[in-house]
Amino acid sequence: MRRHSFIALFLCVVVLVMAGTSQQFWKRKKKNQSPQESAEPVDSVVHDSLGNVAVDTTKMDSLQKAIVRYNKAIDDSIRLDSINRAKASGIDAPVNYEAQDSLVYDAASQTAHLYGSSKVGYQSYNLTSDRIKMSMGSDLVHAVGTPDSTAEGGVKGKPVFKMGSDQYDTDTIAFNFKSKKAYIDNVYTEQQDGFLRGEKSKRDSTGLIYLQHGKYTTCDKDDPDFYIALSRARVRPGKDVVFGPAYLVVADVPLPFAIPYGFFPFTKSYSSGFIMPTYGDESDRGFYLRDGGYYFAINDKWDLKLLGEIYTKGSWGVSAASNYQKRYRYSGSFLFSYQDTKSGEKGMPDFSETTSFKVQWSHRQDSKANPYSSFSASVNFATQSYERNNLSSLYNPQTMTQSTRTSSVSWSTSFSSLGMTLSSTANLSQNMRDSSLSVTLPDLNINVSRFYPFRRKAKVGEERWYEKIGFTYKGQLKNSIDTKEDQFFKSNLIKDWQNGMKHDIGASASFTALKYININPSFSFSDRMQTSKITRSWDTANQEELRDTTYGFYNIYDWSLSVSASTKLYGFYIPSRKLFGDKIQAIRHVLSPTVSFSYAPNFGSSQYGYYDTYLKTDANGNVSIVQYSPYNTGVWSVPGNSKTGSINVTLGNNIEMKVKSDKDSTGYKKLSIIDDLSLSMGYNMAAKVRPWSDLSVNLRLKWWKNYTFNMNAVFATYAYELDANGNPYIGTHTEYSKGRFGRFQGMSQNISYTLNPEKIKKFFGGSDDDEDDKPKKDDEGIDTDIETNVDKTMVDAQHGAKKSSTVAETDDDGYMAFSMPWSLTFSYGITLRENTAGTFNKESMRYPYKVSQTLNFSGNIRISEGWNISFSSGYDFDYHKISMTTASLQRDLHCFNMSCSVVLAPYTSYNFSFRCNAATLTDALKYDKRSGYSNAVQWY
Repeated sequence: MRRHSFIALFLCVVVLVMAGTSQQFWKRKKKNQSPQESAEPVDSVVHDSLGNVAVDTTKMDSLQKAIVRYNKAIDDSIRLDSINRAKASGIDAPVNYEAQDSLVYDAASQTAHLYGSSKVGYQSYNLTSDRIKMSMGSDLVHAVGTPDSTAEGGVKGKPVFKMGSDQYDTDTIAFNFKSKKAYIDNVYTEQQDGFLRGEKSKRDSTGLIYLQHGKYTTCDKDDPDFYIALSRARVRPGKDVVFGPAYLVVADVPLPFAIPYGFFPFTKSYSSGFIMPTYGDESDRGFYLRDGGYYFAINDKWDLKLLGEIYTKGSWGVSAASNYQKRYRYSGSFLFSYQDTKSGEKGMPDFSETTSFKVQWSHRQDSKANPYSSFSASVNFATQSYERNNLSSLYNPQTMTQSTRTSSVSWSTSFSSLGMTLSSTANLSQNMRDSSLSVTLPDLNINVSRFYPFRRKAKVGEERWYEKIGFTYKGQLKNSIDTKEDQFFKSNLIKDWQNGMKHDIGASASFTALKYININPSFSFSDRMQTSKITRSWDTANQEELRDTTYGFYNIYDWSLSVSASTKLYGFYIPSRKLFGDKIQAIRHVLSPTVSFSYAPNFGSSQYGYYDTYLKTDANGNVSIVQYSPYNTGVWSVPGNSKTGSINVTLGNNIEMKVKSDKDSTGYKKLSIIDDLSLSMGYNMAAKVRPWSDLSVNLRLKWWKNYTFNMNAVFATYAYELDANGNPYIGTHTEYSKGRFGRFQGMSQNISYTLNPEKIKKFFGGSDDDEDDKPKKDDEGIDTDIETNVDKTMVDAQHGAKKSSTVAETDDDGYMAFSMPWSLTFSYGITLRENTAGTFNKESMRYPYKVSQTLNFSGNIRISEGWNISFSSGYDFDYHKISMTTASLQRDLHCFNMSCSVVLAPYTSYNFSFRCNAATLTDALKYDKRSGYSNAVQWY
């Protein structure tokens, strides 16, 4: 029964399914049917707007609806994925393109052809070329130039591809906007200081460029003077290039200098790296590698350079140099160098080993950092043997012949409300000949500017006389020593150093008498404190002076007063118009007399206790009294042991002439005849013997625009006399009492002048007013003679590496103007003094005069563009020999710089350098050759 029920139910379901479908399972075909009858029935299936079958769910049960919804969700997700994939594979920014001539679009191949100065831009990529082909379907762009016999290289409009700040000049380029990949033929690009070329190049999606058969050079010519041939290379634009086997090519000639691999950095920021050493040989120390090390680019504010040198015979050295700078605060540099020099063979008699070092420090504070406080340093210290062992000093005459080095570190601060300044200084003076040192550490000063304690706070009426009295104060704490280099660190602060304090108080005022006379009285008081004194006595048995040093606190003082009166007298002279015409308007003479009186008591009297005596008995039994001061070895000077009451008279003269001038806006101009002619002489009323002082004469002339003539001369007042033995001595009679003018004791004069073609042209009536309009070289900064990390030779060469193309100057006839700039500088100094060591002339009662002369000259000449010759020399009149003579030759070879310097006297040496101008290759492409100080250089 169940089986019959199940069959019946199944048949009902089949009937219902067949009734709901449009498919005809059985249909008999009738013969001779009309076309209308034989036609297929019209499809009743409904489609949506996208062409998909629209399912009618109104006739479905819940099971069928669930199946339809599930299938629809699957179809929609698949379709959405395909749409997303299509968008991801496309470009995500518009492509802009234009052509100056024409644009042809091929719809069949979806290709656009652009002709004539065409441009295509996409994001940060820009492509310009004379012909560009764009494939719209594949997002590929292809650019080439157009053959043109009149264009450079036979092709015009070559492709230029720009990616941000990088530019690539090519012959052919194919670039894909989707993948960012490119294929380039004959690429040319500039990377910082260098230029990179490649026959075949590929760019990947990350921006890396792979080159085949490339060239790297720093020469900006189309046909470079030199280049490094790269078999293959990988370039990271703006960062570096890494290459495989490479060799050097100069003037298209391959050289046998090859390297298996290498890299060049392109970064524009500070970067650390190795410094290539130089090599050479020296007879005493052997072969060497020097000036090699590592450079640390710590940050933008300071850096560090570590260098070393080593010799095959055991000598070595290290150095550290640093530059630092903080904008608007301070800047400076520091250098420390240490050398261990071994000369000769170890175990031989001539073997020696010396250690030396050098310290240099320069510090400058910006004026904007603190208007009330400042700090500066200029330290230049080196041991006596350092410069002799340093190869670089051999070619610097100033360093090699320098006999004295000075160093100073100073700090100061001011308190404007108090009018007080506090300063401290550390000084060092070094004698390179005998290794002696003079050190002051510290020198502390307190200064109080002039103040007027008697002035009224509320000023009413005229200023009273006592309100003009002002006071000043200066306090000083000093600690100093004079010693040798090897004894400096062994010295005792109490026993060897000289220290003390000093107080200076001054009072002065200024008054006017009779409307035209200025009267200036002043009073000064000085108090000195020191920590030791020396008591002396005489040892008769050993015939020597004994000294006993006592340490403690000792005080000495002195005082003095003075008053001076000065005025000005004017005299005018109008020349006769009949004799001189109206060109000279007037001549003015200004006479400035000054009379001063100064007084100081005798601090050598016993009431002060500043001087003492002891009895000296010589070997013959003669007894004498020797006066001395126990305080004369202190840091301060001892007050004088004689009374002073002197009157000094000074006469100053100035003579000017007023003449007519068409160039001056007033119609007149002043000409200085004598700028200053002053005579000064004094009389000491307290002196019992020879109260008159010598006559001092000073002459200053300003007859030339760029030169001032100065001469100082001294004329002795008292004449020479002969004693009983016929020996001359300065007597008590004046030269004027004998009818003679004061005895000329000497003078000194220095003259320096630079001669060049412009000045010669002016001498012969030419004008050179246009020179003032020409831009001048900006030479900022102060030369502190401090070594830094900057290679000056390299920097100067870099400035001359790239020159702007200028048109050659021509004269009025069209010929090239001849120009050979040169300059010649002369410096002459003469000193005339009495030679008291010479033979005295008893007839003229004079000693012979000794003349000391110095002559130095230097010059340079630029024989052509890129050639420069310079020299310096002098003549020693005492030894009748040529002084240190040097000559140098510089040649700018566009990409390279060649220099040669020679020392001809008093010793002979040479230095030859050939290096690349670019900073990237200057340490790699260079050749240095120099002689050592002990090498026997023979000149033929």
